Order: sequence, then structure tokens, then C-alpha cells
Amino acid sequence: MAVYSMTGYASAQSKPPRQADEGVALAAPGKRLGVELRSVNSRFLDIAFRLPDELRACEPALREKLAAKLKRGKIELRAALDTTEQNPVCEPSTQLLQRLNSLQDNVKAWLPNATALSVADVLRLSSAPAAVGEHLPKELLTLADQALKALLAAREREGARLAAMLLGHLGQLHALVEQAEPLIPQLVVQQRQRFLDRWNDAMQAGDNGVSSDMAHERALTEATAFAIRIDVAEELTRLRSHLQEIKRLIQQGGDIGKRLDFLIQELHREANTLGSKSAALELTHISVDMKVLIEQMREQVQNIE
Repeated sequence: MAVYSMTGYASAQSKPPRQADEGVALAAPGKRLGVELRSVNSRFLDIAFRLPDELRACEPALREKLAAKLKRGKIELRAALDTTEQNPVCEPSTQLLQRLNSLQDNVKAWLPNATALSVADVLRLSSAPAAVGEHLPKELLTLADQALKALLAAREREGARLAAMLLGHLGQLHALVEQAEPLIPQLVVQQRQRFLDRWNDAMQAGDNGVSSDMAHERALTEATAFAIRIDVAEELTRLRSHLQEIKRLIQQGGDIGKRLDFLIQELHREANTLGSKSAALELTHISVDMKVLIEQMREQVQNIE
């Protein structure tokens, strides 16, 4: 399966009346419907709609379509009706003119001083109650399907770029782990010998009545305990395990964003422990480099579905 980003944009529009075909039927003469889908990252699936009043009844069907294909992200669907006629003025019908004349006579019978209807008033009243085409909901759902398909494709392309970047960072982290691992035995021996040397110097500087064998045994115990405290082999093992699991998830694809987020937190924790237990400048530099790479990965993982 592919890795999907939560960031994307897509749009779909019905064709002008002369270009309309049987694929998408126009809802009303002179009307052109447009649909936009925007998606950004979010912890959960959050769907919002910006629909004209004529289309609000389609919201449940649209929500069902989006929820069936999208798992996470803040989704906004916008729909708008634009007129495509060069002369959008509607010609009033004879029945409408008769009706307006009758209403005007009734009003004047009660209000003799009322102003008569003007031509502009008649044209405005004739265009105001324009009915929505019966095919509008169907057209909206068809365009929503087209926009959703384009959005999924955009999110997949962005997800592929994120996956490639994450795999590149995983390779660098693996190299840092391999670079740090040979240093562990050497550092343990060095720190143990350094501790014994300092202990011997202290014993030679003063005589406190402690036998040399007991002092040496005590020094050896303390040196061993200190070497265990600075041993980072376990941290490197866990780092390698987390890196392998992240690589497996990326290659598997699908809904992996939350699991990647958790593993990135674990990586950061192990890198911090590696730095705090470091007794050599080389390990400190490695720990800092790891944390820089992990932070870059964390920022990108926030965008994965």
C-alpha cells in the first residue's frame, strides 16, 4: 500500500453549457458548479463544508463519501454556483407579469400612495425565485467524486515524497548507530582504566590503613559499576530495532501516521539517553546528529495519514 500525506488540494468543475456531455449533466441552464477540496494535517478526521443554501441537503452524502476514503486530516469541501450566461437577466413570463400586476392592484387598493413597480423591480422579482435544477445534487456528488479522486492522488504523491525523505533519514541514522557501536567496548575499557589510575593515585597520596588488596577490589567494583552506567549498548540496540520497525511500516504503507509518531518519540528518547550517558566527545556528537535527524523526521511524520 502507498503512504498518504494529509496535505493536498483538488478541484472539479462542471463544463459550460455548450461543452456539457453525458458524463456530468448541468443542473440548471446558465449555471456552472465548482467543487474544491482542501486537506491539512490533523490528529483526527475533521470535515467541514462550505455549501450554497441550495446544496446543504447534500452534506450527509458528501460526508459519507469523504469518510469512506479519508482516515485523518482536516478536510474542507467548498462548492459554488457561478452563472455562465453572458446576459443573466431572466425574461419574466406572461403568468408572472399577470401575477405581479394583480398583486400591485391589491396593494394599491389598500395603500393608494404606494409606489408602482418599476421595470427593475419586475426583473429582480422574476429572477429571484429561480429554481434549482433537479440534477444539481447528482452533479455535486459526481464532481465531489472527481475532486476526491484527484485529492487522493495528490496526497499519494506527497506521501511518496515524505516516504523517500524518511527512508533517507533512516539510512543516516543507521550509519550513526554503526558508527557508535564500535566505540562502546573501547570507551568502557578506557573509563575503567582511568578510574583505576585515579584510585591508585589517591591511594598513593595518603595512607588510611586500608590494605592494597581491599582498595584494589573496591576500585574494581566502583569502576565496573561506572562502566555499566555509561554502557549504551542497550540504547543502540533499541535504536536499531525502532529504525527497522519504521522502515517496515513505511514499506507497508496505509494508515501508519500515528504509529510512526509513537516510534519517533521512542527514537528521540533513546537518542537523549545516549547523549546523557555519553562519556566521550565522539558519542556526544553522534547523539546530537541523531536528534537533529529525528526532529526533522518528526516534523514530516506529522503530515502522514
